[in-house]
Amino acid sequence: MNWLYIVGIILFLLGLMFSIALHELGHLVPAKIFGVRVTQYMVGFGSTAWSRRKGETEYGIKWIPFGGYIRMIGMLPPRPGDDPTKLRSNATGPFQGLIESARDAAQEEVLPGDDDRVFYRKKWWQKVIIMSGGPLMNFVLAFVFSTILLVGIGLPVEAPIVSSATNPCVSPVFEQRAACEPGDQPTPAAQAGLKPGDHMVSFNGATIGSWDDAIRLIRSHGAGPVKLGIVRDGKPMTLNVTLTTQDRPNLEDPDKIDKNVGFLGVLPTKVMEKQSVGQVFGHMGELTARVAGSIVNLPEKMVGVWHAAFSSEERDPEGPVGVVGAGRMGGEILASDLSNEEKIAIFVNLLAGFNLAIGMFNLIPLLPLDGGHIAGGLWEGLKRAYAKVLRRPKPTYVDIAKVLPLTYAVAVVMMIMAGLLVYADLVNPLTLTR
Repeated sequence: MNWLYIVGIILFLLGLMFSIALHELGHLVPAKIFGVRVTQYMVGFGSTAWSRRKGETEYGIKWIPFGGYIRMIGMLPPRPGDDPTKLRSNATGPFQGLIESARDAAQEEVLPGDDDRVFYRKKWWQKVIIMSGGPLMNFVLAFVFSTILLVGIGLPVEAPIVSSATNPCVSPVFEQRAACEPGDQPTPAAQAGLKPGDHMVSFNGATIGSWDDAIRLIRSHGAGPVKLGIVRDGKPMTLNVTLTTQDRPNLEDPDKIDKNVGFLGVLPTKVMEKQSVGQVFGHMGELTARVAGSIVNLPEKMVGVWHAAFSSEERDPEGPVGVVGAGRMGGEILASDLSNEEKIAIFVNLLAGFNLAIGMFNLIPLLPLDGGHIAGGLWEGLKRAYAKVLRRPKPTYVDIAKVLPLTYAVAVVMMIMAGLLVYADLVNPLTLTR
């Protein structure tokens, strides 16, 4: 196995752990600002690889780099009406017993003097800020990665620069071949003396600013002589070129053929073109729309993953991919024949998309996701505002423990989905080539 492939997987996992660490930091900082006692800050799951206690919080890294958490005391309120000086009556029913067991576990972490440091006692807007901090950090990271990609590295574009892969020959039936064969004729570009690296800047006096400009001007001209302005080795030149005509695929619809369009016989050069900061917002908007669509269609897409995992069907390139699959993509990127700039660009874009997906998925208003706690905080704020307007007694805290059965059901579904993605990523992975 290519060692670059292994390095790519490791780099992606490090980038993922960095993103998870900052996600949890987005929860940790406001929790501490608002006085919630945080007992643990962990990156990863499973057994602990390393940890260190600082003050009242244990900071650590676990061996399985697929998530993370912070442990805040008092996430669940005690049962309404409980008298701590009396024995609690036995709960009846499996769901009620489940809820009360969770309440007991939550209360075990609450020490004397912690009454004002439990999560459930905080103001509704403080709860919303604490739980929104993680997804918000993912959105910030997605924006930062997108800015690095567009402004710092650039996007690959086809420039009107003659590529070294350009073939100087064309067949007698006007097919440009991959290599010259007996009987082939020189292309108009070769006859005029165009060389790899020549930068086309004008066409019969019209400015060429992009490859699209060049190809449209050439096609619309048809056969005949033109004056082609180029820059070669930093020096401007004008070449006399006699275009021929060919049947070429339509620029908008490759399945259609345009008859007798102008033909020069050159290929463009891919370059990394840096974008403006303003274009980052447009890129984020497009990326957000794609990720949101993927989340909305997730149940349907997971059915496709199931079929692909247990058959020879190809994976949907627009379908979901798990951490294992994304790690394999990271390895594939680094082991590819792309230029170093292109590798970095694709890698950074992968991390940007993953952070945006993590942030948006966590905003789904279901427990155990952050969005479930955010929804509980907003509902509490709405209830209290309603009571204030009607001059009613202030309502008690929203008791999210009541939806714990649904929470466990959602958690089971999420684990099944994660397991299916891992299996599909191993037996039928998505690759960069499909």
